[in-house]
Amino acid sequence: MQTAAEDEVHDELFPFIPTPGDGGRWSAPADLEQHLYRLVRTDNAYAYLRALAIEGVYYPVAVDEARAAGEGTFPMLTMEIPDGRTVAQVYTAGLLPRPHPHLVYEYTTLGALAGILPAGVDVLAVNVATPCEQYFPTDDEEREVWLDLHHELFSSDELMDRVVTRRSGELPTGPLLHGLACGAHLCFTNGDAWNTTYWHGMGYRGERERVADSWGVHDREDWLAIEERLLGREVSAWYWDFVLGARTALIAARGNRVDAEQWRACVEDTLRDQAARTGTATDDGEFADFVAHLRALVGKVLRYESRFRADGLLPPDGVVRSVAAWDIGRASKMARWGLGARYATESETLASLERASEAARAAYSSWEEFSAGYVLGRCLHFDEEEFGPWYTTVLDAHRALVATPDSPWRTVPFGTG
Repeated sequence: MQTAAEDEVHDELFPFIPTPGDGGRWSAPADLEQHLYRLVRTDNAYAYLRALAIEGVYYPVAVDEARAAGEGTFPMLTMEIPDGRTVAQVYTAGLLPRPHPHLVYEYTTLGALAGILPAGVDVLAVNVATPCEQYFPTDDEEREVWLDLHHELFSSDELMDRVVTRRSGELPTGPLLHGLACGAHLCFTNGDAWNTTYWHGMGYRGERERVADSWGVHDREDWLAIEERLLGREVSAWYWDFVLGARTALIAARGNRVDAEQWRACVEDTLRDQAARTGTATDDGEFADFVAHLRALVGKVLRYESRFRADGLLPPDGVVRSVAAWDIGRASKMARWGLGARYATESETLASLERASEAARAAYSSWEEFSAGYVLGRCLHFDEEEFGPWYTTVLDAHRALVATPDSPWRTVPFGTG
């Protein structure tokens, strides 16, 4: 079974962030940790628990034990402290360290934690060795409190559809940060921090289940294959960009906009020319059906673009030149999902993100143009001109990413390289 490269072993198994001395204040990596820091300073342990109930926590697991557990509960790491008590440690998302080949982090809600905490654990240590560390007893009464708070406060939907930006450990402007930003649509939808390569996502099990259920990825070879196809823009139908490219060529040749019939004729003529050059038969029903499908696609694109203009996805005279962003954006997230599932090494993830950046900059000139291409690709894949959730949810993401001050589209220059 694949493991990450041994040369990527490092010492960052657990977070270690010293508390500022001389009365200094800590600038936390994200809003949750900043909130917990304030609660620690005011000695408000109950409010701290309430925050954990909303967001959930991550606990460390030895990777070999995680793999051996199969469908069972992953065994939590515990330790015995000098006074003889046993401690289990958990962390909030913003404090998770750089992924390690031999240790993974599993996500759990506070309610689930009440049930899976190993027998004999006396203390729950939250964010230990950081400025927002806190400790809780683990007796039956305390666990009842966790369950009550979970039922009162936890909603997975509330953790999605938001722009999350890390404020510490941020990357410098360049291809890597730009490649991360290419996955902003999916980061918003999933409520993930967009600007970190310290990727744990939904936890080790969650990331493996995500790529298995949605992508059919079950091992390293599967991940390598789908990531290469996404970066090569080979997952989406090739003829989407073929149709869009026909219009782009007409506009370049004529110096103005073209009408729908001119565009359809260009698509058909180009198809027939290519068939003649390659010796493809054009006198059968299959070829005729394909020509008709691509001619109809022209109308579908025009109708989507009209809606995009009305909704502010495109400027009044704007068109979509390519749907490359649909594969590129997903490649950006697949790079991180592969790392979270331990199918990809860290170096492979970083290289894939930089390739995503290069592909995006080759196809587009702005985040807004990239976004319109991503949305059209998603709609052609899923929506079938219903303008339902497959469209409206990604429109919400576009609007938030355009407007939120710390979103990647407001902070990362598109042309960076």
